Amino acid sequence: MKTNIKLTTIIIATLATACSLQAEVRLANIFGDNMVLQRDKPISVWGFAAAGEKVTVEIRRGKGSAPAEESTARTAAVTADAKGVWSVELKAIKASFDPCELVVEGKANKVELSDVLIGELWLCGGQSNMEWTLRGSLNSDMEIPSANYPAIRFYRMPHIARPEAQNDVDLKGASRNQGVWRKCVTENVEDCTAVGYYFARRLRRRLNVPVGLIDTSWGGTMAQHWTPKEMLKTFPEMKPDIEKFDAAMKEWVDGGGQAGGKTRYAAAMKEWEKKVAAGDKKARRPNSNAFTTPAHKRQPGGMFNGMIVPIKRIKIRGVLFYQGENNSFGESWKPFYRTFPAVISSWRKAFGDEKLPFGIIQIAGWSNRRSMTYDMNHHTNVIREIQFLTWRRTPNTGLIVTFDTNSTQRIHPPLKLPVGQRSARWALAEVYGLKRWNSKEPLEWRGPIYKGMKIEGKKILITFEPETSRSLRLDKDNDRGFYIAGKDRKFHVAKARISTRDKVQRLEVWCDDVPEPLAVRYAVSNLPIGGLENSRHLPAYPFRTDSWPITPHHSTGAYEVDKTGLK
Repeated sequence: MKTNIKLTTIIIATLATACSLQAEVRLANIFGDNMVLQRDKPISVWGFAAAGEKVTVEIRRGKGSAPAEESTARTAAVTADAKGVWSVELKAIKASFDPCELVVEGKANKVELSDVLIGELWLCGGQSNMEWTLRGSLNSDMEIPSANYPAIRFYRMPHIARPEAQNDVDLKGASRNQGVWRKCVTENVEDCTAVGYYFARRLRRRLNVPVGLIDTSWGGTMAQHWTPKEMLKTFPEMKPDIEKFDAAMKEWVDGGGQAGGKTRYAAAMKEWEKKVAAGDKKARRPNSNAFTTPAHKRQPGGMFNGMIVPIKRIKIRGVLFYQGENNSFGESWKPFYRTFPAVISSWRKAFGDEKLPFGIIQIAGWSNRRSMTYDMNHHTNVIREIQFLTWRRTPNTGLIVTFDTNSTQRIHPPLKLPVGQRSARWALAEVYGLKRWNSKEPLEWRGPIYKGMKIEGKKILITFEPETSRSLRLDKDNDRGFYIAGKDRKFHVAKARISTRDKVQRLEVWCDDVPEPLAVRYAVSNLPIGGLENSRHLPAYPFRTDSWPITPHHSTGAYEVDKTGLK
């Protein structure tokens, strides 16, 4: 009897403890000490608790903060829904360097975040050139020890891909550098996205407000990984990729899932060890990753589900997106004209802002140049053109040129400073509406944009949009990067010079081997070169005056701009 009483007591205590743990309120994992919240927009705060539990949320001045004219105190109460999710919106707060506290309290516990700043919050997405850290960028040996920007904060998302939409950031597999907010000071800044750092540094200095970066980039990803699968199913070009992933998932499930994967890996290891023992020097050790679930790997819609949906409630100012390289291999370019614009529209829908500013960073180039035919038909030309056309047809977007930042054959140009600064120019001009210093004129951020052409004898005269081509020039008077073709559509290296007629600057392009020219291309190559720029030394956008089909290498079929709807 005593034993039964004791057992009953233990059970009751265990149940009480379980209920207590279940009732504990917590914030979503994107929240943390040292974070930055978006100024001048309603502040969205959300998290988890027991179903039906009442939760109070408060933002208040931190201890020791200087008094402010505007009270920062914001308070709201909410009840968790049937799934234990709660969410509130607090009134907007002006930017401030004075730290705040974010306090969330439930029945059983209280969560207190400290040193929270109110400023500008940007999302940095894409693949490895956005993920590339300050540690790996040019001049990191000088930049890291001199970094002293405690009001610039960054948060690196762990790489999460899932077939289903996730309700929170999964931190179980996060590294020590992921899933926490950190300040851009010497001790931490080496892990910050280099493009994001240089972008934030300029905003911080020009706007004089705190700046936060949420880094959702993942190397090797494609546009379709960042787009909802339901949307991808409407794109005929995506059918093979979706079917391939679905087949891999079925094979994984039919093969016993995780247990089956471990069994197959053990068998593969045993077979490899036999070969090694027999003296087979070509035997390759099995890759354990090949025996893990496809559900956690790169997949159509996977990164959207795992890295965008969990943070979609947070208010942000805009997005910088640097992606396209992995759509430049094989036939991955084919769905890009649909999937790349879909990234923008689906992220805007997710964050509840159809006008969310989107800074598109145009990919650079890589690999060695070969024949003219090879260069003219490289996949990167298709990707850059689709990025350009997407920009031109999508409101509240900007396109940042980068081809001149790569002087090697590397797919990761180490020169990230110009990319960040040009991105900041776009944001300051278009998102924040700033003017030139000591002027009422808009801040310049675009290089020369091709407008039209005219054939005059053996030359083609090119004009550019006037507001982008003030004091058109060739850097060091060098005319590299220009190509011209006649009716045979074979391109030749061309000569070029700037001329002025009727107070309008034009670009003259010619080649003695092409007496009857029809088309000009500039910076169209797998590794583009060119020094055409304006007075701000902003590089001209790569362009072509023709719309002839491009047949990328190792591909079937051709890219034809007239058939993409991206004119």
